[in-house]
Amino acid sequence: MTLTDQIVKNIIIRLIKSQDYRIEIVNLINAEFLQFAVDFFKKIANAKLNSEDITIDWYKNAFMNEELPSDEIAINSGLNRKTISNMYGTATKTIVIEAANEHFESLYQSIQALVEMEKEIDLTLTIKMKSVSVDLNVSESLIVINTLAVKRAALRGGLWSTAGKSAEKYLMLTLCRLYQVPETNYNAAHFVKDKGKKVDREIDFYLLNNGKEYLCEIKLMGKGNPESADAIIARDSNVFVADTLSQQNKNQCDQLGVHWVALRDKDGYKRFGLALEKLGISHADYKGNLDVDLLEILNELF
Repeated sequence: MTLTDQIVKNIIIRLIKSQDYRIEIVNLINAEFLQFAVDFFKKIANAKLNSEDITIDWYKNAFMNEELPSDEIAINSGLNRKTISNMYGTATKTIVIEAANEHFESLYQSIQALVEMEKEIDLTLTIKMKSVSVDLNVSESLIVINTLAVKRAALRGGLWSTAGKSAEKYLMLTLCRLYQVPETNYNAAHFVKDKGKKVDREIDFYLLNNGKEYLCEIKLMGKGNPESADAIIARDSNVFVADTLSQQNKNQCDQLGVHWVALRDKDGYKRFGLALEKLGISHADYKGNLDVDLLEILNELF
């Protein structure tokens, strides 16, 4: 589950052009999920065809056996590894198998109780492969539906988190390239602030000027996100670059003396040039064509 270079490029282009980048992630989630669903249905059909059991044991034997990777066992039981880790404090394979089996038994009992209560509802999921078809009863169908729901939720959480982390550095590099900031005036390497203390924090990006280091924080978040103020205070940031900022967020930045850039504002990226000017960072005003320049810059970076 990774973001391709092209998706990251598309996200950055949309951000700098004041467009909503989220459609790129939504499309990727859809593509990943639909491919999983098709593959899962194929496996379901084969497992059911090869099963000699008339009970739900065919599902456990095929989709929760110890030979499968931990992630698959967890998802197929209706959980994900992050949830298991939060519940048990660890997600070793032994714990995953134990948690998966315990949860599956509980899930199956809940489904059976629901089926007994809702007797007027009949559900049959039919999977056809070429000339062969497999029918799943209501209990089996609900287990499959639940697994698909858990998988989509896992994809959604993972890809949204990955999107920000994958795009942040390249976004800052692209802004610096647009304004022709010399490489000696920024550093995109990983740094750790307050090294040696109890809590170390990774700094996203530095702007440099005559020995001074200006910390940059990047948050691709929604409007009014409460993390914004916390982030710039905790990280002692000098420049705060975000997808969207509420007026309250902007006021907070102004009060703290932090130069903010709200990319979703009209020509929002231009505030980065203003921040460079205020900090005395060497640069050139951007007067080019974004449609052309962004493609050239991103092709050089990737």
